[in-house]
Amino acid sequence: MPSVNRQEYCAEGLGHDARQGYYEETMKKLIRIATPLIAVAMMTSPMIALAQSSQQGNATQNSSTDWSAPPAGTEQAQAYRDGVEAAQLDKAANRKVDPTASYLYNHPKVKKEQRDAYRQSFVQGYQAALKHSSGM
Repeated sequence: MPSVNRQEYCAEGLGHDARQGYYEETMKKLIRIATPLIAVAMMTSPMIALAQSSQQGNATQNSSTDWSAPPAGTEQAQAYRDGVEAAQLDKAANRKVDPTASYLYNHPKVKKEQRDAYRQSFVQGYQAALKHSSGM
């Protein structure tokens, strides 16, 4: 084949096909790289938004969990927490909503001298959980 310089090669139209093929290959490579990156970016943006909203929700949740803390000066903090838990379990299991029907109310795991105080704190916790769950 005789020696042909580049200008003559392109002038004959043969170079145009070669350049077009080069650009097509380049675009195919670009698409192979860009498509997964765009997909990842589209999938992570809702996750970031969700993470940000959950952080804001945690601040709200921390202030709303104060209802489950026993009142100040309560010696029977465990009884209060037991009452809260019993109310939540009774609601979840669709059982009778009554603190006196609870097993822990009827059989407290404390000494006989402390049973009345335990039951009183238990009822307070139970009622606080019911108020909170009903939105009052």
